[in-house]
Amino acid sequence: MATEKFINRHTISILVENEPGVLARVVGLFSGRGYNIESLTVAETSQENSLSRITVVTAGTPMIIEQIKAQLDRLVPVYKVSDLTIEGPHVERELALVKVVATGEKRVESLRIADIFRARAVDSTNESFVFEIVGATQKLDAFIELMKPIGLVDISRTGVVAIARGIIPLSEEM
Repeated sequence: MATEKFINRHTISILVENEPGVLARVVGLFSGRGYNIESLTVAETSQENSLSRITVVTAGTPMIIEQIKAQLDRLVPVYKVSDLTIEGPHVERELALVKVVATGEKRVESLRIADIFRARAVDSTNESFVFEIVGATQKLDAFIELMKPIGLVDISRTGVVAIARGIIPLSEEM
């Protein structure tokens, strides 16, 4: 029972029917029970089957994570709930647009850091850059921290998207 005190971050993939109100029901489940959502993304994955994938990053004790998954499984438009964190290898990525205002040596330094992190400048003026960076959440966090003293002025992040590795096609996930 000592492990029940440990709070772990989990990435949960939810395959749902693509219909109005589904996202509200999923989010309502979290808010109604006081569970926090660290990241939330949703997009259609199959027009033929009218399916969308909701990816939620949340944190909790093993017992709370099991409760979340069980409650999600009971929602009517939900086809499949997968805890990618424990079900095997998966790929997670996040995208951020990071605006940095800098001139002179700070401008050069922002380009050096961007190069190290494989971020690319998607917009540039004489006083600013907008960098696009893709990767693990920790990578984005580190990049943003390094840009703060240089002249970070704005950030827009997508949230985590994730998918299981391997050969299981979408049709077999249902």
